[in-house]
Amino acid sequence: MPGSLNRPAGEALRVLLSDVAAARHGARIQEALPEAALVPVASEGPLPDPAGAEVAFVTRDLFVGGTRHRLNPRFLRFVEFLKVAPALRWVQTFSAGTDLVVYQEMLARGLLLTNSAGASAPAVAQTAVTGLLALARQFPRIVEAQRRHAWEPLYDGEEPREVEGQAALVVGTGPIGQEIGRLCRAFGLRTTGLRRDPAAGIPPGFDAVAGFAALPDLLPRTDWLILACPLTETTRNLIDARALALLPRGRHLVNVSRGGVVEEEALLEALRSGHLAGAFLDVFTQEPLPAGSPFWDLPKVIVSPHSAAASDGLPERVAAIFCDNLRRWAKGEALRNLAR
Repeated sequence: MPGSLNRPAGEALRVLLSDVAAARHGARIQEALPEAALVPVASEGPLPDPAGAEVAFVTRDLFVGGTRHRLNPRFLRFVEFLKVAPALRWVQTFSAGTDLVVYQEMLARGLLLTNSAGASAPAVAQTAVTGLLALARQFPRIVEAQRRHAWEPLYDGEEPREVEGQAALVVGTGPIGQEIGRLCRAFGLRTTGLRRDPAAGIPPGFDAVAGFAALPDLLPRTDWLILACPLTETTRNLIDARALALLPRGRHLVNVSRGGVVEEEALLEALRSGHLAGAFLDVFTQEPLPAGSPFWDLPKVIVSPHSAAASDGLPERVAAIFCDNLRRWAKGEALRNLAR
């Protein structure tokens, strides 16, 4: 059961976190729970005694400099340290997704794992819709002309289609998907959300909602396919050659979810053939994207280095989620954003 009600009265609740997080968020954590005792873990040198620490806070500063496929030594040092913390029961992570192997190992070990779903929603949604608008307004064409020092107004040739009235299909209706839907609607797009349980109703930000089984029926009516879902067995390779072929010619794809949601060879073929008019891609099956990847040089593709969530406000939003959960933990209440 979530909570630490078995701790003797007056005994401090020990929290493992990076030295950077302790300096940045320590005062906020102590204000939220005065009996919390912070146990900072430095990037090098001797490790602290983990005895009695039942809570760990994994912050983004540990992850910076690495990728999902090439983890930062600092991040690995911290998660390896958590393995020898005998009293550890709950881990809070900065990310919305928990599909990393190290997180799955924590769940298999029996630890409670909570994510920070919602914290990155404003930045990721703004990035996705900025990518949509950049493609809609033909910015790749403008940038290429600038590179050649060529004055080529968009009035010459095929002019940009107005986005008002176009259809956006957003795969994933969590906090990120909902914010994407809201922003799309602000620009006049019609938004449909794809979710596991359509019977749960229409979330904020959408005009309609459907289940994954409806994908083949929806794609022929879609102008913008926007991926904002976690990587699961349901969503892995969800967008394959067949799905892309069902999109009308000249449509676009925006991916701010995970690279594994799209079959990349099929995506390359759809872009090279012109079936897809363009794509904004923040995530890939291999990261960093290899220098020899064809995606770099496709004329109507915007490559973003998995930075959709980048925002100076993100650490504070993550800390707010952790502090709320920490209060819940101390009271023996259910935690928010529990991973399964």
